[in-house]
Parts: sequence; C-alpha cells; structure tokens
Amino acid sequence: MKRLYRHPAFYFLLALCAAALFAPLIALDTAPHANTMNLEEAFLSPGVSTERGMHLLGTDKFGRDHFSRVILGSRISLGVGVVAVFVSLLIGIPVGAVAGYFGGKIDALLSWLMSVLWSIPTLLLVIALTFVLGKGIVQVFIAVGLTMWVEVARIVRGQFFSEKNKEYVEASRVLGFSTTHIIFREILPNTLGPLAVICATNFASALLIESGLSFLGIGAQPPLPSWGSMIRDYYPYLITGQGHLALIPGLLISLTVLSLNALSSALKSS
Repeated sequence: MKRLYRHPAFYFLLALCAAALFAPLIALDTAPHANTMNLEEAFLSPGVSTERGMHLLGTDKFGRDHFSRVILGSRISLGVGVVAVFVSLLIGIPVGAVAGYFGGKIDALLSWLMSVLWSIPTLLLVIALTFVLGKGIVQVFIAVGLTMWVEVARIVRGQFFSEKNKEYVEASRVLGFSTTHIIFREILPNTLGPLAVICATNFASALLIESGLSFLGIGAQPPLPSWGSMIRDYYPYLITGQGHLALIPGLLISLTVLSLNALSSALKSS
C-alpha cells in the first residue's frame, strides 16, 4: 500500500472513481444519462456559457453537455471493470484452488477446460455471449466477467501447486484442519499478491473490451453514455474542428488503462 500511495497513477484513478461516484453533483446536466438536448446549442466550443451554465467541454451535435456525458460515461467503464474483476474472482479462485490443491484427474479436467476457453479470443467470446444474452450494459457486465476468470484460475492454480507442500500446510493437516480451512484460510491468503496484479490487469482489459463493444454498437445502448460509444459517434468530426468530442473519451480510456498497467507493474515489483 505504501508503494501505491507514492504512485501518481493511484491518485488519477482515485480522482476518476470520485468523479464517477459523485457525477450527479458535478455534472451540469442533471437529467437521466445527461441527455438534455437543445439543437440551438449544438457544437458549442469548450468554456462557452449558456443559461444552463458553463459547458467545460462544449456540447455535442444534439446540444448535450459533453462534460456531463463524459463523467457519466466513466461509470460504465469503471463499473464493467469492477464487475468483471468480481466475477472473475468468484469463479476463478475456487476453480484454480481445487485444481491446484487436489491435482490428478481433477486438475487435468479443469486445466483442459481452462485451455479450451483460453484458446478462444476474448473479444470474439464476449461478442458471442452478448448475442446470446442480448444487447445492453448488463449483458456486457456478465459476458466480460465470464471471460476473465481463466486468468485468475491459472494464477491461483500455480500458486497452490507451489504452496500446498510447504510446512505450514503440512502442520495444518496434522492439526486436523478441514480441507476448506486449509484452502481458504491458510493457502489462499498467500496468493493475494499475484491476485492483486491479475486483478489490475483484468480491470484494464475489461475497460478496453467494453469500449470496443460500445464502439461496435454492442455495448451500452443510447441514450446511456459510454466512452466507447462517444468515440464511435464523434470520430467523423476529428477533421471538422470538433475533434475533442472523440479525443477526450479516447484520452481518458488511454490514461485509465495506462494507470492500471502502471499499478500492476508496481505490484509486481513489490
């Protein structure tokens, strides 16, 4: 934690989470999804003031406040990351722990399952799941989470293989502790370091996948704002003097992923 507190990326992510959490308080547009339209105020430049107040990032083609939609869009990206990490831990930890602790045929079966899922491109699998579950942000949450657990399971499996024959585990067996106690109370706490690293990496991957799906029109559906859908809607304006409408969410995606990867590297070296 001391290493994280000294890292600039930690404070950027903390500020981004705070902005997402308190978005209704800082957004100029208080309507649901910041979807108040006024075509007379379309494509206002950043910093222009109207009756509604100052548009810090200008307005889009429908006259909607761009700053408000960017802030609300951060909730989608961060929310997908949190849900994906939670689901991946919920599935990956038990599967990896069972495979690594018991070994043998159980490990062979679970390892085969992980290898099959590992061989399928993540984005292709997510697109297939969204077609089965339907379009929408909830479906994206589920689909992304279900594709992230393999990495967690592989990490946990490897850690359990290296830990299960150590002295403290043998002592726990001699003292008569149950298998569940040994797995979750003795061995699992010693895997938290590698788990923290893979969680940061999975968070960044989930954010990129959600942005890609929204860019393709499969993720968050209008009028719900998301960074990926903003890039899709406004990239044609890059050469018309309104390029900031697409560049700002793109820059935020890049900075968030870069910060998460930087924190992952910091955790690896600690």
